[in-house]
Amino acid sequence: MSNLIPSDPPPTYDDALSPAPPNRGTALPPPRPPPGPRVLKLQLPALMQLEGKRVILASQSPRRRQLLAQIGITSLDICPSQFAENLPKHLSPFEYVLQTATAKAMDVYAREIDNEAKGEPAILIAADTIVVSHHGQILEKPRSEVAHVKMLTMLRDEGLHKVVTAVAVMRPLESAKDPGYALETVVEETAVKFDPSVSDELLLAYVRTRDGADKAGGYGIQTAGSILIERIEGTYDNVVGLPLRATLKLIEKVMRSEEEMEEDNFSHSEDEGM
Repeated sequence: MSNLIPSDPPPTYDDALSPAPPNRGTALPPPRPPPGPRVLKLQLPALMQLEGKRVILASQSPRRRQLLAQIGITSLDICPSQFAENLPKHLSPFEYVLQTATAKAMDVYAREIDNEAKGEPAILIAADTIVVSHHGQILEKPRSEVAHVKMLTMLRDEGLHKVVTAVAVMRPLESAKDPGYALETVVEETAVKFDPSVSDELLLAYVRTRDGADKAGGYGIQTAGSILIERIEGTYDNVVGLPLRATLKLIEKVMRSEEEMEEDNFSHSEDEGM
């Protein structure tokens, strides 16, 4: 095991959650990263309506920004939520993650709707991701190395676990009709199975990279955490932190005209009354 442990101590969990400080030394600048993937510009009416307008992402997750860029939403105003994320854990995972994502959206909406400097947002996107163990325990971000090792060991030994993400998309309405906004939500889950043959040494080596320190469940499927995973059942980007197909559908729903929304609500009311 000792051969797998770096000679230098790994960064602390606080360091892993903070941006890296600027390089003030005299070393040569880092090499340029390889060119990223070509941004896909989907010529969809809902996305075209957002061009040049203020789109708020109520999250500082770089992974969610990267996913939204894949459908052409590259100009984002990052306004992280200040919601405490302290809902009681006795809620079902579905309700826990849905209420958290909705509360994040409402928190940022209340602060930004009357922003005189930037103007009101065209839409606001919020999300919350949790990992749920096989026995129903809600797992968020690890807070220490010991907790991190225990978390990953449990996920490996239990077999399948679930990654559950809720997305909330809001749009201010032009009319004064209560509540003054359109809100659409979705919850998506993906089953993930760790490779049961992953050794304790590999788990510890991964933990000490701090790659998973800022991620629910303590691992990143899109980074080195993929070496721990045998398979998934469901959408990959949901595990990364934003189910992109479902998010696009929410955007299309909230960008409908108010007349279309009223017709849709009327149709639902008629169906429920039959």
